[in-house]
Amino acid sequence: MKVLVTGGAGFIGSNFIRYMFKTYPDYTIINLDKLTYAGNLENLKDIEEQDQGSEKRYRFIRGDIADSEVVNSIAEKGVDAIINFAAESHVDRSIENSKVFIETNVLGTQVLLDAALRYKVNQFIQISTDEVYGTLGPTGKFSEATPLSPNSPYSASKTSADLLTRSYFETYGLSTIITRCSNNYGPYQFPEKLIPLFITNALSDKKLPLYGDGLNVRDWIFVEDHCSAIDMVLHHGKPGEVYNIGGNCEKTNFEITKTILKELAKPELLISYVKDRPGHDRRYAIDCTKMCRELGWSQKYDFQTGIKETVKWYLDNKSWWTKIKTGEYLEFYKRWYEDRNK
Repeated sequence: MKVLVTGGAGFIGSNFIRYMFKTYPDYTIINLDKLTYAGNLENLKDIEEQDQGSEKRYRFIRGDIADSEVVNSIAEKGVDAIINFAAESHVDRSIENSKVFIETNVLGTQVLLDAALRYKVNQFIQISTDEVYGTLGPTGKFSEATPLSPNSPYSASKTSADLLTRSYFETYGLSTIITRCSNNYGPYQFPEKLIPLFITNALSDKKLPLYGDGLNVRDWIFVEDHCSAIDMVLHHGKPGEVYNIGGNCEKTNFEITKTILKELAKPELLISYVKDRPGHDRRYAIDCTKMCRELGWSQKYDFQTGIKETVKWYLDNKSWWTKIKTGEYLEFYKRWYEDRNK
């Protein structure tokens, strides 16, 4: 099988490529990535080093999914599946400037769908998010039938992409599947997201900026479990369907923060409460019964195991994240965290 992975230099995309490279030694992976601030080819350096000889199984192409010429030049040579990870994904950045989120997440998805249709790609998988459902009260979980109700420019752009993907199945008969996953954590995650931000700050004895009262709830899943779920969808998913993927692990941001500090033997005095961000969803929780029942998927990692592995990875790979936390990253950090202190 030849698989086009978009956004494969990012956090989840690079973990998925590594997972597929290990699991399917006869598959060819093409990685199309624009290499924005969150894309990092070091995430796949080990794959590049392994993939030697005349019959290369991995190929990287730098390009924008919204560039139809680039996308068509890949698809016309024949691919069996497109898995679209490529997205602007940080809610805080979408609040600052939503334009790039529309360009990449909506228009980029449309370009990919057109190419899949034109060149008769067998399978198109849209990697989405539980944030398209909006927010939950103190009880209940998101199911695939939950109405879409996005509350940020980021989640609105992903909702738009989901609806486009659905329309290509209904209108053109293109074989599409949408997956919606809860919060991921694990190796190679860009340190603007909660867990890698707090791990790396704590390692540097810097404050951990916790939004609001710290009681916002998320459902957490280790990234390799997400990758195994996408693998199941790719090979056994039913066209036209939506599959929720979750970790069955609800935790408040405060609980996550305390766990990280405990793992690193750091004091809770490092916690710094900052002004909450606009439109901050209170609670997410995913019902992934459909994935488990229909596709036979199950998790390998519980949170205790996954967070220990994640903390260890950041401890062992300090050079990876110290190079990232410079320049524009620090400017953004100052605007969104240091300048928001209560």
